[in-house]
Amino acid sequence: MTQTVKVACVGAGYFSQFHYASWASMPEVHLMASCNRDIAKARATGLAAYDNLSRMLAEVTPDVLDIILPPVAHAETIEIALEAGVKTLICQKPFCQSLTEAKEMVARADAAGATIVVHENFRFQPWYRAMKAALDQGVVGAPQQLTFRLRPGDGQGEDAYLARQPYFRDMPRFLVHETAVHWVDTFRYLLGEPEAVYADLRRVNPAIKGEDAGYILFDHPDGVRALFDGNRQLDHGAANHRCTMGEALLEGTDGAIALHGDGSLWLRKFGAEQQTCILPADQSEGFGGNCVHHLQSHVISGLLSQTPIENEAASYLRVIEIEEAIYRSAETGQKRMIGPP
Repeated sequence: MTQTVKVACVGAGYFSQFHYASWASMPEVHLMASCNRDIAKARATGLAAYDNLSRMLAEVTPDVLDIILPPVAHAETIEIALEAGVKTLICQKPFCQSLTEAKEMVARADAAGATIVVHENFRFQPWYRAMKAALDQGVVGAPQQLTFRLRPGDGQGEDAYLARQPYFRDMPRFLVHETAVHWVDTFRYLLGEPEAVYADLRRVNPAIKGEDAGYILFDHPDGVRALFDGNRQLDHGAANHRCTMGEALLEGTDGAIALHGDGSLWLRKFGAEQQTCILPADQSEGFGGNCVHHLQSHVISGLLSQTPIENEAASYLRVIEIEEAIYRSAETGQKRMIGPP
């Protein structure tokens, strides 16, 4: 691959703005074209615009196709891209509509000699990278538990989600499938693969189809526990509720690290009252600490340097397996054991 990576995108909805802005800012990337079924949205990107993916891929032959579409469109889009010979695909999460479909897409990519990277970007948020570094350095001693409280405050009322992502309203599986998977992956990144899960899920807003609140308890190696406490109707103390989307507390034998809604991290050593800031409040303009750009930069760096890329789809299948276990737990009211990866 040359030192300039050719990138094309399919999808031009609300969230795509962060993808396009990131690609456009990279000197080693040539952002070539946009495809969207509403070609007016593709044209609004300022790039060569298409409403037919096969035609775009035939004319611009990108090194990377960025798939910025809902799960219902993933499989068909991946198949078209593989047929066109694209060797690197980045696909938005949630990845595909089911574990079976996701496995099939991974198998087809493998057969075509192609790589799919899932655009699971929360592990690239600067506060989680800093938290991981602190864990690796033993700053809090032996970790015992991690809690995240999801409080974006965007799910109240009959018009919930209409302004940004209206398809949220019709998802039969919502809180976990669309949102909590971010922390399924983040908890894996921080604490290792969970061995069991227990979930209590519920729907609070009757205007939507899926669940929008609940608790998920994760059993991680060495007796460590993680708790995802999510409620999309409630908020937290932050000027921008979408920066961290909530608050976290990582606790260990030697201290605790608190994540505030402004993206700052605060360390309190065991037995102390005073907290020390170990990561200042986020000042970036991009979504979630500019995590979209951090992930996309990571992919380009991996391609150019031939180094491993995080969240390739084959390994990301684990997140979908855990998601399925979460829903089975909620349905049965029982803890679900998860086999080894």
